[in-house]
Amino acid sequence: MAIRLSRIYTRTGDQGHTALVGGKRVAKESARLEAYGTTDELNSIVGIVRTYLPQYRDRFGADFEPYAETLRRIQNELFDVGSELATPPDGEYPQMHQMGAGEIKLLEAEMDAMEKELEPLKSFTLPGGGVLNAFLHQARTVCRRAERECWRLKREEDINDNLIIYVNRLSDHLFVQSRWVAKRLGEPEFLWDRALRIEENKKAARAAKSRPGRGGARVKSR
Repeated sequence: MAIRLSRIYTRTGDQGHTALVGGKRVAKESARLEAYGTTDELNSIVGIVRTYLPQYRDRFGADFEPYAETLRRIQNELFDVGSELATPPDGEYPQMHQMGAGEIKLLEAEMDAMEKELEPLKSFTLPGGGVLNAFLHQARTVCRRAERECWRLKREEDINDNLIIYVNRLSDHLFVQSRWVAKRLGEPEFLWDRALRIEENKKAARAAKSRPGRGGARVKSR
């Protein structure tokens, strides 16, 4: 499909409707618009991460270029997702790209590689600890919303199953990215305190039981 933008405003949407690929007009609050609008919002946040990234080039070292390329690819894939969501079944065209198993498997392979470098979590993480970490968590939450919007659309119209799986997998990818980036930059991860306190209380209880005379070692009766 050829792209040619000669003027941004058209006035055709001033009455609350807009055109999908193929020309069909729908309400701006329709499920399809919500789905690709949320995908666009997600892409903007990934763009923020990508914009800040060069400030950390030295701290990433040899991992900088591969990670920068991953973010570039994800932004382009999200645009593909948005384009597909903006195309109803009757608006599909020859050579139209649709998300497939290849994009999903690549996300999974990247997650597996990043997780090998990470320690297991002992609590749920909270957004923050560093700039990139915070924005990646924001991207993760918007990605979850995009997935929900895609499922809402799927209840009304048929959409590509692989597209929804890709969005689901990407939210996990963004979470793993947040942890991997924190480790690479030597920045802290914010953790949910209650889970940590529960674990500390369990350790204290186990330690108390193991002390003689405290319920751990029993005196043998004669």
